[in-house]
Amino acid sequence: MDEVVFLGMSRENGFNNTIQTARKSSLLAEMVRLNHILQQINDFNIRVAESQLNSVAIFTDLEYLSSQLDRWLDELPDHIRDTRENLERFAALGLGRVFLAIYLGYYHFGQMLFYRFLHEDSQSTTPRSRHYANKCKDHAGRLCDIVYSSETVPNCDVKYNMVGHVLVIASTIQIHSLLFESNDTNLALAKARLEKNFCILTELCALWATMDVCMDRLMAFHKACRESAGTSFCMDQWMVRFLVEFASPVTDKSSHSGDGGRWSLAELGITTV
Repeated sequence: MDEVVFLGMSRENGFNNTIQTARKSSLLAEMVRLNHILQQINDFNIRVAESQLNSVAIFTDLEYLSSQLDRWLDELPDHIRDTRENLERFAALGLGRVFLAIYLGYYHFGQMLFYRFLHEDSQSTTPRSRHYANKCKDHAGRLCDIVYSSETVPNCDVKYNMVGHVLVIASTIQIHSLLFESNDTNLALAKARLEKNFCILTELCALWATMDVCMDRLMAFHKACRESAGTSFCMDQWMVRFLVEFASPVTDKSSHSGDGGRWSLAELGITTV
């Protein structure tokens, strides 16, 4: 049942709409389909980190999961696609945040699936590693953009703590660009996104006590980059925990405890006016 039809029901009037044979796909139905793919992506990352797959199996599974994400997107009806017009329409119906949640999931799942290629691309670029690394960056960039869009449409702000986790992951991808990108335009875009994300994360910290864990995780990742930029994006067991166990604190990647202090964008070499 379409959400708009469901919201039109009441105790007084009951359900007066005729069920159509060709019904519109609902937001929640698409979210269920997408979550099934997420579980497979999580399992895939864990199995690779535990060295349970050889290189042939890795790329076979990755291409399958990538095709699943592409198929999900291709099969979406026009009224659920990621456009400003659709966001405003669902917002007017009181469903803007549900619409945003779907795409936060889609872009997050994509950045999770292709994340491992950031390390490969920074070490020895091949057409395949560059292709998948760019897909990771594209998903992360679109995730950032849709969070920013949520702040410009009434009743669409996404102020829940899970947004903090996916923004932390997207922010680490911006850090990768700052460390390894040579294109000035891409560098400037990554810097702007990192600044904006930091502001949003700081706002979320004021609303949710649990957001301190997200900020500490980003601090631990930044520390790993300072100690060894060349290995900080390697998809080892520490990285899998960082990506998947969003509610759990992570130890420093070097296994040395940090000072536990607060930090700011200045520590990333970024200054704000």
